[in-house]
Amino acid sequence: MENFSFHNSVNIVFGKGQISKLNTLINKKNKVMVLYGGGSIKKNGVYDQVMAALKDHQVIEFSGIEPNPAYETLMKAVEIIRQKKVDFLLAVGGGSVLDGTKFISAAVNFKGYTWDIMSKNAPLTEPTLPIGTVLTLPATGSEMNANFVVTNKDTQEKLGMNKKEVLPQFSILDPEAMFSLPERQISNGIVDTFIHTTEQYLTYPAQGYLQDRQAEGILKTLIEIGPKYMKDKTNYDLASNFMWCATNALNGLIGVGMPQDWVTHMIGHELTAFYGVDHGQSLAIVLPGILEVKRSEKAKKLIQYAERVWDIHEGDDNHKIDIAIQRTINFFESLGVKTRLSDYGIDDEKFNDIKARFDRRGLTAIGERQTFTLNDLMKVLELRK
Repeated sequence: MENFSFHNSVNIVFGKGQISKLNTLINKKNKVMVLYGGGSIKKNGVYDQVMAALKDHQVIEFSGIEPNPAYETLMKAVEIIRQKKVDFLLAVGGGSVLDGTKFISAAVNFKGYTWDIMSKNAPLTEPTLPIGTVLTLPATGSEMNANFVVTNKDTQEKLGMNKKEVLPQFSILDPEAMFSLPERQISNGIVDTFIHTTEQYLTYPAQGYLQDRQAEGILKTLIEIGPKYMKDKTNYDLASNFMWCATNALNGLIGVGMPQDWVTHMIGHELTAFYGVDHGQSLAIVLPGILEVKRSEKAKKLIQYAERVWDIHEGDDNHKIDIAIQRTINFFESLGVKTRLSDYGIDDEKFNDIKARFDRRGLTAIGERQTFTLNDLMKVLELRK
């Protein structure tokens, strides 16, 4: 296991009815901007709960943060915040709203071109705005980490960043907020959570025995409850376990001291940027290709994955890996998430553009061993046609 330093200060407030705690979690002296997406929170009762809890606060609303939050939209919120002197941000929604709010927090007092935060990893030398979250769609783990992903429509870029300065102060997780979610959002969230876990697990053995077992626990729980939850969306126990899996998949614990990959996400972001496929869909397309192309380097962990997660014990090592990859594909398909580019009407028109973008950013030797090359990238895309 490698040396590590771990600190996570997010106050998690979990369970039914916990949205009412907002009135004690945010100081009444704060001027609060409540940020949300397309308005679904007004249909499922979450908006009313939030506003009731904040009845003694000064509140400004900002809506319209889209899936894959757009830089252009987020900068509109930044301007309002500057004008109105907002000093606390409350993100109410799924990962896109939370990610967008983190970028806004970083951008409000930033000196210079704000996209440099994403494209150049520009340091945040000025104070960021404090953030709280009310999670309605588990997937990204954004409620308990400092990661955020933003899309720039003008440049057709989707970039991720991690800035400790935008870690939320608190996050409220009420599983009942998920009861009205569309199936597509649930299935994408399950896939996203699954692959957040494999990015930190399917690498090479690093003697992180506890981290491996924690990761395997998340994967096995998702396999067990995922298809059931798709059929029973108002089951509180299933919703609770999915929500907590998503948080633990990316709050840092399973990755401490461990090698990590993240190539599936890098490629997936480009598929979303160029073709508009959902984030979860893009990951389900790419992961099987990564596992196939890098099966020799990942063999030991793939065999462990086959045996411990999928209970595959018959046959030789190659057979176990083959079956494990196929069962992974079958799991995604069982959730209604297709796993090939052709399923989404995508051809190879932009493959060279994706390759050129990786080359331009210096992403020519990446992954847990820094051995994933541009040739490997093209092999993965060809395999998943």
